[in-house]
Amino acid sequence: MADVKLAIIYYSSTGTNYKMAQWAEDAAKNAGAEVKLVRVPELAPMEAIEQNPAWKEHYLATKDKVALATVEDLDWADAFIFSSPTRFGTLPAQTKQFLDQAGGLWAQGKLVNKVVSGMTSAQNPHGGQEATLLNLYTTMFHWGAIVASPGYSDNSIFSAGGNPYGTSVTVDGEGNMKEDVEGAVRHQVNRTLEVAKKIVNG
Repeated sequence: MADVKLAIIYYSSTGTNYKMAQWAEDAAKNAGAEVKLVRVPELAPMEAIEQNPAWKEHYLATKDKVALATVEDLDWADAFIFSSPTRFGTLPAQTKQFLDQAGGLWAQGKLVNKVVSGMTSAQNPHGGQEATLLNLYTTMFHWGAIVASPGYSDNSIFSAGGNPYGTSVTVDGEGNMKEDVEGAVRHQVNRTLEVAKKIVNG
């Protein structure tokens, strides 16, 4: 059986979604997947980033450490895990612009049957997490991708707040996660890989 190729594609301003992406990377490697962890390019000007010390610190710490995501990563992978914060109930401009660059692959049918799952964060429990994931999945439906949401397939979903669309976490003003979501992240990755293996291996 072929190993699944998984691209973990994230955007993180202050580090929350990067941490979730790292947990996802570890879980995927433990499951035997071939993994790429990549970040979508930052669009905000440095003047804006410098207004938030946590944003500036995270940006400088990772800009030369984590490879930038490209559309070639979408072509390479059998499955994707996206991790991105919510912005007014939808994806941040950085993540949206990355997705918008996939038109060429989409037109060639190269995104059909890719398996995808999403994770997100916000500063309060009703900060748009579910809407953000549904917005991500709307794009996936246009691609012809197969959404592997966690649903309520494991008890870790409940301890992480009970979001069936994908792992989501509430973050306080200092960037601390309010829920314990590591187990849910790992379960979501394993479920995504389980579905992807069925596609890859027929």
